[in-house]
Amino acid sequence: MSPLRPPPEALFIVGGISQYLGAATAIGLFDEIAPGGVAFLRVLGAALVLIGFRRSWRRSWNHREFLWAGAFGAALALMNLFIYLAMDRLPLGNAVAIEFLGPIAIAAIGTRTARSAGALLLAASGVVILAGVQDDGTLLGVLFALLAGTMWAGYIVLGHRVARDGLAVDGLGVGMLIGAFVISPAGANQVGIAFADPRILLLALAAALLSNVIPYGIDQFVMKELTRSRFAFLQALLPVTATVVGFLSLSQSPSWSECLGIGAVIFAIAISGGNREF
Repeated sequence: MSPLRPPPEALFIVGGISQYLGAATAIGLFDEIAPGGVAFLRVLGAALVLIGFRRSWRRSWNHREFLWAGAFGAALALMNLFIYLAMDRLPLGNAVAIEFLGPIAIAAIGTRTARSAGALLLAASGVVILAGVQDDGTLLGVLFALLAGTMWAGYIVLGHRVARDGLAVDGLGVGMLIGAFVISPAGANQVGIAFADPRILLLALAAALLSNVIPYGIDQFVMKELTRSRFAFLQALLPVTATVVGFLSLSQSPSWSECLGIGAVIFAIAISGGNREF
């Protein structure tokens, strides 16, 4: 890693803040447009921004590259859809904490040392505390969060393939366009509502920029330098970030036990930082 480049932990925090500010923006739209519609507009808007910015149509694409980008984009879009459906039923931090079971599974597969295993166990314990469903939670919300976690695991595995094949941001943009088509049955019928109200459309595009373009663009650069297990492990910063953003933006106050969970995750990241095998 270049000495002038920020450490991956710092990049994850920047991406996480952006991602969950976008999520808070999206949650504010759920009373006016269905979560599926917000997810569809988020993915489609981000895809068009990236493809237009990168002029991805000028790139020479082959069948295999389209296949990997499409699989990656489908996992990403489904992850976005399922987590919005979960956030409609659960507090932001709790939904993301449950979703983190996907990255935990990927990190566990790559665990090689006792120090790595200890850090992973500590992070997992923190996430379990954060995942405590409050009174306004529902079983269906937990199910959607678990499905989002499954797609998150797919995002990590397929995203590394896209990043290291050299597709990077072009693959992200084209993949999201394909992913938008995949989830269109869940939200395309809501597009008319957004276009009828410029405020809703603008907020949906803001969610696309904050939640997809910035954090997933950062991920494509970070994935080139980190192993899948290390990348997955650092995702533990995201439930913490989601809890903080939920507190500041949505007045979803964490309990003392949830603050303990945040501390456990941060400590796990700290003790694992020097371990090159994780």
